[in-house]
Amino acid sequence: MFHGFSETKSTEFETINMAEVSLKIVISGRTYPLTVKQEDEQAVLDAAKMINDKVKEFEQNYSVRDKQDLLAMSALNLLAIQQNTPKKSPELESEINQLDLFVSDYLQKESNSI
Repeated sequence: MFHGFSETKSTEFETINMAEVSLKIVISGRTYPLTVKQEDEQAVLDAAKMINDKVKEFEQNYSVRDKQDLLAMSALNLLAIQQNTPKKSPELESEINQLDLFVSDYLQKESNSI
């Protein structure tokens, strides 16, 4: 799904070619430029919204303020829900696995920068 971080200086969306789209995804206040397949664009936008909504929920309901902790709790919660939900398609499972890798990579980078 993800082709890696994009190095373009674009607006919200920039078409790279007919099959790929450059996105700037904001997760927990940080912007991530990504290049994704055009057919994956909505799934990536929806995933980012789910993460942000879950982070906001945890932030409002618990005394945790550390962004790394909020992201870890959100990833764990969303993946636990996914594990208990019947699989809808191999594509969905692949997308969720890609999201898991993205969040894990982010958390690893954050822990290395501390």
